Amino acid sequence: MSNTLRAAFWMIGAIVSFTSMAIAGRAVSFELDTFEIMLFRSLTGIVIVLAVGTFAGTLRQVNSAQLGLHGIRNLAHFTGQNLWFYALTVIPLAQVFALEFTTPIWVILLSPLLLGERITAIGAVAAALGFAGVMIVTQPGATAISSGTIAAATAAIGFALTAIFTRKLTRTQTITCILFWLTTMQAVFGLIAAGYDGDIAVPSAASVPWLVLIGCAGLLAHFCLTTALSLAPASIVMPIDFIRLPVIAIVAAQVYAEPLDPLVFAGAALIFGANYMNIRFGSR
Repeated sequence: MSNTLRAAFWMIGAIVSFTSMAIAGRAVSFELDTFEIMLFRSLTGIVIVLAVGTFAGTLRQVNSAQLGLHGIRNLAHFTGQNLWFYALTVIPLAQVFALEFTTPIWVILLSPLLLGERITAIGAVAAALGFAGVMIVTQPGATAISSGTIAAATAAIGFALTAIFTRKLTRTQTITCILFWLTTMQAVFGLIAAGYDGDIAVPSAASVPWLVLIGCAGLLAHFCLTTALSLAPASIVMPIDFIRLPVIAIVAAQVYAEPLDPLVFAGAALIFGANYMNIRFGSR
């Protein structure tokens, strides 16, 4: 089997995982707030990381050499993930995913400030096209910009910062170390944010399987995506990732009776084109 075909199979796993996490997040949102979801998701993640790390013998790789950078990275991810979970509950799932795909555009814009990388001409055009795609998805002027739309768009910035700081961490830190501090720090953030009012809801028996699914799907999605990128170029992997949009749109239409908005697909296509152009031609 070729590496490209193997990468495609791993991306199917990522698409199923991201979709499952969105459905599970909406299922538990009626009982838990986003901070509580993040708390229990992170606790599940700690168990998984410790179990896999023990089995693989990689726990000894965990260290505190870059603790400050881990903290900044995980705060950005915690913020973005909370906004993402909130957006899931108030706007159509297809719109959430479409706006999430602007993350690479934000990476282009923020990398010069945080990594010292320059913006290429291709990168600038890609950012402009991506912004145009966002305008089509959100339809400013035609409809009022909702809190969910703002949350989903801002979540993409949080994910972009996460990607940038992860890139910095991978220069000196292993995957096990990054995932260990990801889960433990975000469990602490979740505990503080969820418990500041002295009231943390205990999940019901019906919600526990959904929370376990969120924890497993979140880690599995990023593992599948990382593995796919190790097997094939981003220019091949990224178009497969965009299949997430029609998949979640069809699922949302069937499960939640959400309408299929052509403008969301049109805007997402423009965002996809901008990202693909940047990867395809920017790499040259």
